[in-house]
Amino acid sequence: MRFGINSFLFVSPFVTDSVKLFKKFKDWGFDTVEIPVEAPEHIDPAVLKDAAAKAGIAIGSICACMGPGRDLRGSAAEQKTALTYIKALVDQSAAMGCPKIIGPLYSVVGKKGPVAPDQQKVEFAAVVKNLKELAKYAASKGIELIVEPLNRFETDFLNTTEQGLKLVKAVGAKNLNLHLDTFHMNIEEKNQGKAILNAGKYLKHFHACGTDRGTPGNDSLDWKPIVAALKAVKYEGDVVIESFTQDVKVIAAAAAIWRKMEPKRDDIAVKGLANLHGFFGKKAVPATKAPALKVAKSPVSTAKAPVAKKTAAAKAPAAKKKPAEAAPAKKAPVAKTPAPKKAPAKKKAGN
Repeated sequence: MRFGINSFLFVSPFVTDSVKLFKKFKDWGFDTVEIPVEAPEHIDPAVLKDAAAKAGIAIGSICACMGPGRDLRGSAAEQKTALTYIKALVDQSAAMGCPKIIGPLYSVVGKKGPVAPDQQKVEFAAVVKNLKELAKYAASKGIELIVEPLNRFETDFLNTTEQGLKLVKAVGAKNLNLHLDTFHMNIEEKNQGKAILNAGKYLKHFHACGTDRGTPGNDSLDWKPIVAALKAVKYEGDVVIESFTQDVKVIAAAAAIWRKMEPKRDDIAVKGLANLHGFFGKKAVPATKAPALKVAKSPVSTAKAPVAKKTAAAKAPAAKKKPAEAAPAKKAPVAKTPAPKKAPAKKKAGN
């Protein structure tokens, strides 16, 4: 399992020059970056691929931005526009070595309202037909398409895991699967854990977000059943933080973000990642702090070992892995007393 960050938290639109964010994401400890491509002409895939490699971070997914005019259930012109756009993303994903395109691939975001049952059937058939064509094209490039149900305030077409599974199975392509998001599920699902279990093998992408669109784990959501369900279905894909702030005005307006979710935008990414590590039991060691850990283990300095324990609890296990190096530093002062196991000696060394 890898942890990723969606770049919408920091920039819209993402353009070629936005690759300067990659180093920051890697330094914070993220494994992958998810890039929303609002228009294919905004990016140079070759530059993005090279920049990601240099930063040591993977481009884990491309997020389809289904804006006005891109609608697989809309008019003939809108369907054609959407097909052209998504095929362009497939080409760019292949060029970048990115394995998947995720998001609400089926329709324009924000299209919602009551739809008569007969019209629902017509729209569903249109989406299935178009997704079959896209899945075949994506398969020829080695790319996976992963559709995401959104909440009722963003679409009337696909809101729940059950509806998502119906669409995925109707298309029947091995490279078209399901993408779930804790924010949308919090609104639409009666039980997120059960929804994940229901998705099962079709679940291929996962978004982590606070119930207020802020920091995952710094809200009212109970992550225990979510983590348990993901482990039960043997989910091994990316878990990506997709949260928004007022700093990116276009996205803030689209996602109805009218207030600060955290004192600083960076807090959502940094605290969110730390929370995910805690939920999943994965040790968090940011790339920028790795050298410091090595120095702390050195036998030359006897004062750094207790500091490492105070500043980062996650580093303590690492310090214990080298008893041969740590032993001389800890035993030296104790050797002056006749009883090296006495508690007082240890307490003085830690103060």
